[in-house]
Amino acid sequence: MTKRAASAPPDPNRRGLNRGALPLVSEAKTTVQENTMRAVLLWLLGIPIPVIILLYVFHVI
Repeated sequence: MTKRAASAPPDPNRRGLNRGALPLVSEAKTTVQENTMRAVLLWLLGIPIPVIILLYVFHVI
């Protein structure tokens, strides 16, 4: 029997190979939406809005 060389996994940075992936723009939008929801959740838990703003400014949330 002949052994085949193991093929490397496709490089996700190359165009055309990752057809099912979402564009990078939607990932950035999700991140903004997640940050907004975290801020709302913190506010609902009782954290004051100025503290949430400081957390956002210092990229904690």
